[in-house]
Amino acid sequence: MRLIRLLKKDLAMEASTWVDGRLISVDQARAICRLYGIDYDAIRSRSNAHRVLAALGILFIGLSLITVIGANWDAIPRGVRMAGLLLLTAGTHGLAMRMHLAGRTAPATGAFFLGNLFYGASIILIARIYHLGEHMPDGVFLWAVGSLPFAVLLCNARLTLFSALLALLWFAVELRAEFLTPAFFVAVFPLFLAAELYVLARARTSPLLCLVFVISLVVWFETLLAWLWMDGRGRLEFSAEHVFVGAALFVLAHAVAHWLHRRASVKAQDHGAVLSLWTLRFALLSMFALSFEASWEGLLGADWNHLTSMWIVVAAIAAVALRIGARAGRLASVLGLAGACGVVMVAVVATRTEDGAVYFQVLDNVALVAAGVALIVRGAAGGISHYYFLGVATILLTAFLRYVDLIGSYLGGAVLFMGLAVLLLGAARYWQRRRGEEAPGEGRS
Repeated sequence: MRLIRLLKKDLAMEASTWVDGRLISVDQARAICRLYGIDYDAIRSRSNAHRVLAALGILFIGLSLITVIGANWDAIPRGVRMAGLLLLTAGTHGLAMRMHLAGRTAPATGAFFLGNLFYGASIILIARIYHLGEHMPDGVFLWAVGSLPFAVLLCNARLTLFSALLALLWFAVELRAEFLTPAFFVAVFPLFLAAELYVLARARTSPLLCLVFVISLVVWFETLLAWLWMDGRGRLEFSAEHVFVGAALFVLAHAVAHWLHRRASVKAQDHGAVLSLWTLRFALLSMFALSFEASWEGLLGADWNHLTSMWIVVAAIAAVALRIGARAGRLASVLGLAGACGVVMVAVVATRTEDGAVYFQVLDNVALVAAGVALIVRGAAGGISHYYFLGVATILLTAFLRYVDLIGSYLGGAVLFMGLAVLLLGAARYWQRRRGEEAPGEGRS
């Protein structure tokens, strides 16, 4: 029995290798494993869990060594400190490269990750030795840039993800330091974006790197606009216009996700699925953020100092989205989404009075409930549990938020909760009936 389990595990891992090499799709791998009674997803999950534990182990090895060195830092001569840091960093990277050339990809990735940790620690400790500049974001930037070449040369998604997260951290700490050099960020950050896009195109599918790339691209574009809209004091200005630009970028992401779904490449389809899933989640989170009256009061009471240029940017993004949607065969859905966002934008700009915030709030909550019902119905009709439970969670969270922040009187809250109860019971009944209708067919097959 042990031999049989090992053979099944080897087959599942071999199928996983075929998927990574884009020889077969994930669905085909599952079908092959089912022929031999193997749960492909369960074995792949156990493998991923092993990799996570190994990565955490490497992380704590690095932290342990850094802690020991830091504790005895002042007792070590300056020259020895400098040479030790350089040798430790170079030696770890040299060992990692040797493993990579020998074909030991997984250990090499771990060693490169450990080398990146030593490189970051070296930047901090060398700065302490020679009392270099105290502008902390510079050190994070050097760490991100220094970890990028190996990630790109090896075309490794995990190492690229590490560098991408460091780049976002650099942006965050620069912004907290009142962003002294916005032009430098706008000019240099595309270097990281290009590297992430290259690795996404060449390496195996990486949903997390795909998500971080999209977030980084949006952050860079919004920061570019903030730089162009900079106030007279030389500071970046993140204003209400950025909310509307973000909505336009959401429509564009929706169109790109459908376009990727139509590609012949399995990797493109996987990245399209990731983008589609997270644009949906982002839309729901944004609607939850706007489900409070204070959020609409902030938009309605905004100064709108860059209204003309904002409309130009929004129109340009919408045009690109419609073009991509047409090529993906989803022009109607993209046009409907863009039209709905456009109507809300025009209504907000035209209202310009905080007294109308409650009407926008009610509209947003109705849209949340409608979106939840639509997700439940779609999940029930297609047998997709993710959509079904996401819809249920949307409605329940809407009810909870309205319990915390009631619209109108207690009677209004009671009516809202009763309506939500009817919708949930109806959705549950629909799901039960749908599965009952499918059961006979499943039995015949």
